[in-house]
Amino acid sequence: MTAIVLAGQRDGEDELAQHAGAACKAFVKIGGRPMLLRVLDTLTATPAVGTIILCGPDEEKLAGQDDVRKLVQSETVTWQPPQAGPSASAYHAMRTLAPDTAALLTTADHPLLTKEIVSEFCRQSLAADADVVIGMAPYALVREAFPGMKKTVLNFRNAALCGCNLFAFLTPKGREAADFWRELESQRKKPLRIFRFLGWLTVAKYLLGRLTVEEALHTFTVKLGINVRVAILPFGNAAVDVDSVSDYQLVQEKILQQAGDTTRHDSSQ
Repeated sequence: MTAIVLAGQRDGEDELAQHAGAACKAFVKIGGRPMLLRVLDTLTATPAVGTIILCGPDEEKLAGQDDVRKLVQSETVTWQPPQAGPSASAYHAMRTLAPDTAALLTTADHPLLTKEIVSEFCRQSLAADADVVIGMAPYALVREAFPGMKKTVLNFRNAALCGCNLFAFLTPKGREAADFWRELESQRKKPLRIFRFLGWLTVAKYLLGRLTVEEALHTFTVKLGINVRVAILPFGNAAVDVDSVSDYQLVQEKILQQAGDTTRHDSSQ
């Protein structure tokens, strides 16, 4: 799959970037390494991923980032300037791909992304009879990995799920969903507004805890005219992006703890 990484910056000052003293959020360091480089490291190490397209940050933000510039100069990564917003950047990048190319979309603020997570998402996506696949993780696993982290949870009758910032656009028809994704993007913290698009009956069933994942997907498919599926990933870390100072502190602590555990294990050998 061709991977597209969204690394554009928001308009105005970014609280997280300011807190961490970074040029933009993508270059905030987690465990001593910028989040963007952690994502690129994972994608380049994943056999299921071929070409990598990086959308953003702005060219002037790359000036002091030698590691990223080297990846671009070596053609390991293809850089494109960010567009007006994430969905516009994604759509612009996908328009450069051949019609039969499957695209994996993720974001630069996903420092806990691993080769295992990406491989499993690619496996499920390519095996699905779908135009678009959305990666999600069980909330129970997310809560187990990060008990103190606030997450938006979609509570279905048969599952409680969190989004993973992993999307697969598998067909030209699926790529047209970028326009709808723009709407999802603006409402991603407000599940009820998303379900309102699907109709008030769907909203009522969701509020009553009677809506299943399969019913929601069927309604999306009918409304959008594209086949939408979900890849359920058995990794709590898959749903952890760093979007705030509190997220940053929790993930930083987790990575430093893991590094300490590895050091202690190695010294005991």
